[in-house]
Amino acid sequence: MRMTQGWGLTSDSTDLQQIPIERRELREDDIAVRIDYCGVCHSDLHAIHGMVGKPVDGLVPGHEFTGTVQAVGTGVTALGVGDKVAVGTLVDSCGVCAMCQAGQENFCYEYPVSTYGGKDRLDGTVTKGGYSREYVLREKFAYRLPDGLDPAAAAPLMCAGITMWEPLRSVGIGPGSQVAVAGLGGLGHLGVKLAVALGAEVTVLSRSPEKASDARELGATGLLVTTDETQLAKASGRFDLILDTIAGPHDLRPLFRMLALEGTLSVLGYPREVPVNIIDLVFGRKKLSSSGTGGRKYTAEMLAFAAEHGITADIELLPSAQVNEALTRLEKGDARYRFVLDLADLG
Repeated sequence: MRMTQGWGLTSDSTDLQQIPIERRELREDDIAVRIDYCGVCHSDLHAIHGMVGKPVDGLVPGHEFTGTVQAVGTGVTALGVGDKVAVGTLVDSCGVCAMCQAGQENFCYEYPVSTYGGKDRLDGTVTKGGYSREYVLREKFAYRLPDGLDPAAAAPLMCAGITMWEPLRSVGIGPGSQVAVAGLGGLGHLGVKLAVALGAEVTVLSRSPEKASDARELGATGLLVTTDETQLAKASGRFDLILDTIAGPHDLRPLFRMLALEGTLSVLGYPREVPVNIIDLVFGRKKLSSSGTGGRKYTAEMLAFAAEHGITADIELLPSAQVNEALTRLEKGDARYRFVLDLADLG
């Protein structure tokens, strides 16, 4: 086995501790990646606090990272030692079902292997994530990091970025489209950047009017204050797509009212049960949707688009030893807009 260091759960505490991690020896189509930078996602908080299943000792979060290839298996052809790569939320899938054949491995009918907390398809071991110094995975689930993208600021593209990209592409957003982004955080700020680059007119929906200047700096035309009933009424029937990135429970009805004919509300920030009244969809043939990160096809497309348009996340870079501080601040909403861990302090 290959040994490395990472940050994981060791007891009933939700504080992460530095722990040794075993990585498998390289299979024929594997690469070993030295992780340089890993983003801190709200999904990591969900996992640590048991919102998506009981957390277990040894849980190592982290599923959006960039790094450098350190070793390759005998069958690897597309990547070599020294190449800069990016890795996202998936590290394997069945490869043969209809979803995998369509490039939507994120919806694999046999369930994709997630970067952490998943089960390896061959040996059954539980995957441990990117809050660590090395990761071993199949070559096909690593992406060459395009030249010109800062590796630290590019790391969140591999979860937050692709989570925004697939809904934008699935409904054909482009010039003339009206897009709203609900919530201006780690997901939302990338949603604004990507939608603007696609040519859409973008509005941020927020309870915080003081975020208006940030919204405009990101490229939005303005901010709609969702506690202002007058502003909500004026926006009735306006948007072709609303990217809902709000990370907690909230009422969807005001968002439905702002959708145009056949408009889509894509709920992306809160993976839990949400009450829906079907009558809210009836008037205007409105659509309720969601998405789970992205498959290989759209992920490669998103990275190329981000490189072409110079899009990366707005980040605060911290040494990985401050991981618990990052998680605490993220839970309080004190992030602008994505924390990224520098793993160099693990050796």
